[in-house]
This record gives sequence, structure tokens and C-alpha cells, in this order.
Amino acid sequence: MTGQMRGSVRRALALAIVLVAAAVPAFAQEEASQAPAAPLSPNERVVEQIQAESEAVITGRQFSYDPAGRRDPFEPLVKKDVEMTGKRPKGIAGMLVNEIALKGLAIDSRGVPVALFQGSDNRGYTLRVGDIVYDGKVIDIDATRGMVMFRQQVDDPRRIKPYRDVMKRLNPTGEEQRSESDEEEEGA
Repeated sequence: MTGQMRGSVRRALALAIVLVAAAVPAFAQEEASQAPAAPLSPNERVVEQIQAESEAVITGRQFSYDPAGRRDPFEPLVKKDVEMTGKRPKGIAGMLVNEIALKGLAIDSRGVPVALFQGSDNRGYTLRVGDIVYDGKVIDIDATRGMVMFRQQVDDPRRIKPYRDVMKRLNPTGEEQRSESDEEEEGA
């Protein structure tokens, strides 16, 4: 063999050794990944499932929506109350805040204020703080000022709070009388 030929054989041999040396770790990793893994604990399975779902969302194979306290975008903004269409309970518990009229205020023998109301059925009812009507609750009775405060539940998506405070006075001022008659006209 000539010297030139020996040199090329050596280079080819060196190149083959380098290629084999580079391929051995990759082959070992492939064998290790194909080897049966130890069974996963339930917690590890959950973590793997979460990672797989996250990867699916990132790659676009799956869609996920987390409302995080926001309203459902597929629900209508204005909806009828299911309770309002159903049968109401009897008595004051089945009447709306706007359907009852304050007729008097008193203080019982224990010193607790009591409000006297006339219902839509023309009967008299007594309410104390904490009593519930159909769409609200009595939150304050002030016998000295002649007023009763209700917390009325409101289902209006434009409002920040799901309630509003409604004050009923024993002797309404002129402005309150006008607003009550306006509410009655709107309801008619």
C-alpha cells in the first residue's frame, strides 16, 4: 500500500470511529426510553395528564376556557328569573318589595322595632329586621326617622352589585311620592 492510500484509510477509519462514538449515546437513550417504566403514582399520573393537556392547548389540538369568575359568554345578558315565573309562596313572603306599602312603625315589648305593612292582598303584616319578602330582605328599621330599608335582589348585568337598597318611608317626601308613582307607571 502506498503512503497516500494508508493516509486515506486512516482518515476513513477515524471518521468511522467518530460516527460510531456519536451514535452510541443516542442509541442508548432510545433503548432507555423504550424500556418499561416503573408504574406511576396517582399524583404523577395527574401531573402527566395536566402537562399533556397543556401541550395540546399550546399546539392547538384542544381548546380550554377558564371562566375565572367571569360570566358565561353563552348565557343571555337579560334573563327571566325562574323563581319569578314559578308559584309564589303565600303571604308577605310571596310579595315583591314594590308590592307592599309601609303603614306604621312600632317598638315591641322587648324594644325591637317592628314595621307594619299592607300587602297586595290588602292584609296587614308585621316585619322585623332579617325578615324576607319574595325579592328582598329587611335590613334596617328606624322608628325615629320613620323608614324601613330593604335589600332587594336585582338580576341586571349592567350593575356591579347584584342588589340595591330600597327605602320605604312612613311619610314619603314629594320627590319620593313622584318616584313611587313613576315606578307604578313603569310596572303597568
